[in-house]
Amino acid sequence: MARRIPLSPQAQAVLAAMPSRRTLLRGALAGGAFAVTGGALAACGTKGTGNGTAGPSAGPLCTVADVSAAERKVAFSNWLGYLDEDEKNAEVHPTLVAFKAKTGIDVSYTADINDNSEFYGKIRTQLAACQPIDRDLVVFTDWMATTFIRNGFAAKFNPDKVATFLKNLSPALRSRQFDPNMEYAAPWQSGLTGIGVNTGVAKEVRTVDELLTRPDLKGKVTCLTEMRDTMGFMLMSGGKDPGNFTTADFDTALEKLKAAVASGQIRRFTGNDYVQELAKGDIAACIAWSGDVIQLGFENDKIKLITPDEGMMLWSDNALIPVTSPHASNAMAVIDYYYDPKVAAEVAAFVNYVCPVAGAQEEMTKIDPDLAQNPLVFPDAAMQAKIKIFKPLTEAEEKEYTAKFQAAIGA
Repeated sequence: MARRIPLSPQAQAVLAAMPSRRTLLRGALAGGAFAVTGGALAACGTKGTGNGTAGPSAGPLCTVADVSAAERKVAFSNWLGYLDEDEKNAEVHPTLVAFKAKTGIDVSYTADINDNSEFYGKIRTQLAACQPIDRDLVVFTDWMATTFIRNGFAAKFNPDKVATFLKNLSPALRSRQFDPNMEYAAPWQSGLTGIGVNTGVAKEVRTVDELLTRPDLKGKVTCLTEMRDTMGFMLMSGGKDPGNFTTADFDTALEKLKAAVASGQIRRFTGNDYVQELAKGDIAACIAWSGDVIQLGFENDKIKLITPDEGMMLWSDNALIPVTSPHASNAMAVIDYYYDPKVAAEVAAFVNYVCPVAGAQEEMTKIDPDLAQNPLVFPDAAMQAKIKIFKPLTEAEEKEYTAKFQAAIGA
C-alpha cells in the first residue's frame, strides 16, 4: 500500500478483506491474473537535475557518544509490511535473526510509522533539543528525508562502515539531489504513482490530459492530496520535468489543475480512500499509488494500473540515523547488511516493492525466478526512462507551493 498517507478506516476494511499483498502478487505471477498495461510499472529512479538544496544547512545539531561496541543493539522504526516475516509468526523477521547471528547486534524492530509528518512531528522537538528519541534508525519518504537532513537531524554515514551500501546502491538512485554523496540516506524500498482505471466503467486512460478533459470521465476522476504526486502529473502534462521546474512552470501547471476542478472533471482529492470508489466503479480513473491499484486488480481484473504517456512518479523511503542515536555504528551495520544482494532479495521476495540493491535480481532467480522478472521489483533501463522524481524543495518553495496547492484543492 502507499507509504505517504495512512489508510482511512473504510479503506482498511476494504483491503483487510483481501489476501495479503505478498500472496496476491506471487499468485498473479504464477497465473497471469493481473494485466500490466501502459509500459513500465516501476523503476529504481532517475537522476534529478533540479535546483533543490542538499545536505544539512548548518551541520549536525548534536554530538553524541557512540556506545555501539558496549551496547550491541539497535532500535529500528519502519513502515508496516516493509520487512520479511516468518510464515508462522509475523513477529519474527528471518533476516534480522540472521543479522544477530552474524554480528551479535540485537535489533528491536517496530513497524510504527504510519505517516511521514505524523512521525516526524513526534520526534522533531526532542531532536532539536538534542534529546534521545529511543530510535537508531528511522525511515522517511524522499521529501521528508530532505527536511530531516536539511534540519541537521541526520547523522552522517562513516564510509568504512557502509561500504556494501556504497558499492551496491542501484546506479539509478545515486547522486540524488537531497543526498548527492550518499552520506545520510539509504533507500529502503521505492513506490510508484500512476493512473488507476476501472475499465468496467471507462476505457483506458493513456495521457494526463485525457484524465483532465475526456468527457466520459467528467465527475468520475479523483486526484491525490499529496502535492508532489498530483502536481508532478500536472507538470508532466505541460511538458515540464518535475525534477527541474520553475515557479512559473508550477503556476502554469496549477492553472491546468484548477481548470479541471472548475469544469467538474475532478470529483475530489483523496488519500488512499479512493480505493473504495475505484473498486465500486463510483469513479472511473484516478491518480493512484501502485500498491493500492495492484491490490484491487487482483480482486477485479478490470482495474488496471496504467503508465500514462507522460510517465510515472517515483518515490523512495529512506533509512536514516538520527543524530541523537548512541548506536550509530550498529545502525550502519544494519544498513550495510541489507545491501548484501542475497539479503535484499530475501526482503524483496516478501515485500515485492522496487528493490534498490544492485545484484539482488540475480539472487532472486534462486528464490523465485518469476519474481526476478517482475518489473514491479526489478525494472529495466527502458522502464526507468519513464519515471520522474519530484525535485527537493527549499523551505521557501515548500511553503509557497504547498499553500498554492492546498488553496487550489480546497484543503
